[in-house]
Amino acid sequence: MADRTDAAGARGLRLVLGLAAAVVIAIGCARFSSIIGPTALALVVTICVQPARVLLERIGLGRGFASAVVIVLVLLFAIGFSFALVISVAQFATLLPQYSAQFTELEHSVGDALSAVGIGQQQVSAVFAEFDPTKIVAFASGLVGSVFGFGFSTFLVLSLIVFMTLDAGWGRLIAARLHPFRPVLVDALFAYTVSVRRYMVVTALLGAAVALLDTLALWLLGIPGAVLWGLLAFITGFIPNIGYWIGIIPPVFLALLANGWQNAVAVIVIYAVINGVIQSGLQPHVVGSAVSLNQTIAFLSVVVWSAVLGPLGAILALPLTLLVRALLVDANPESRWIRPALGDVEGLAPPKQRKQQRQQRKGMHA
Repeated sequence: MADRTDAAGARGLRLVLGLAAAVVIAIGCARFSSIIGPTALALVVTICVQPARVLLERIGLGRGFASAVVIVLVLLFAIGFSFALVISVAQFATLLPQYSAQFTELEHSVGDALSAVGIGQQQVSAVFAEFDPTKIVAFASGLVGSVFGFGFSTFLVLSLIVFMTLDAGWGRLIAARLHPFRPVLVDALFAYTVSVRRYMVVTALLGAAVALLDTLALWLLGIPGAVLWGLLAFITGFIPNIGYWIGIIPPVFLALLANGWQNAVAVIVIYAVINGVIQSGLQPHVVGSAVSLNQTIAFLSVVVWSAVLGPLGAILALPLTLLVRALLVDANPESRWIRPALGDVEGLAPPKQRKQQRQQRKGMHA
């Protein structure tokens, strides 16, 4: 009995020490978020473009030349995305003064309606002060710009992508050399790259389709800054659970100011249909078991990583959480029992359903 008590006490002590270490690491990551965030983004981008570099090698290009081609394509995409962002934000900033009168009129209308139920104009003004169009645009452009901003972070991301892509050419050789000594760790990291690549590539492709459809719909409805809100929809597509609400609030509010409540309702309906069909209906079937995180863990990932790394942490929440799981759970056979609690419930499904899931996963790998 004493041995069991001592073992339980040791496990409790390890748990407390582990949580304390996690808090210290989180504080350190927050302190150096300007370096860790861009590094994580560069790592995810490098993982996603690795198959393209491998394909170029298979068709006869040298390792260095194949890496150079991939680097050029990534840099061109980054420059094009940043240019579109700057142009759309600049164009929208010139439109803001045109809606100051509508904003004031909306504030008075809502104040008159709420005064009938005992809410004063002062409280209404305080609420509307938080929904100032300039603040909405600043928030949206800041969230989008956190991915492809300018300055030191941009230079760091692009430089790391170049260096990581060049080093990735030796990745398989290094993994093959390390596998006999650390097979579990190497397998866990390989599975991590496959999961992250599948999740990010599918999310990016479907997010681009959503952004294109949203932009087209907003343009047809006459919503100001349609391109900016399309870019915002693309970025927020990487934020699980709450990204949809972040992406829809600015265009709905601007639709209400520019064209009235009917136009705002139309935006809500269109966004719900597009996002519901593509991101809620199609994406889970395409991604399959790549993530294997339950909804609670996914939501907490956004909360924690956004607190540690800012908006970029929210966008990279799932890849970062998958990396932590790969290092602490998948690479440790004694900790794999916790995977079902994190969301990997494939082994808990009925045999027929497990067979279908395995076939689906094999199709994804193929």
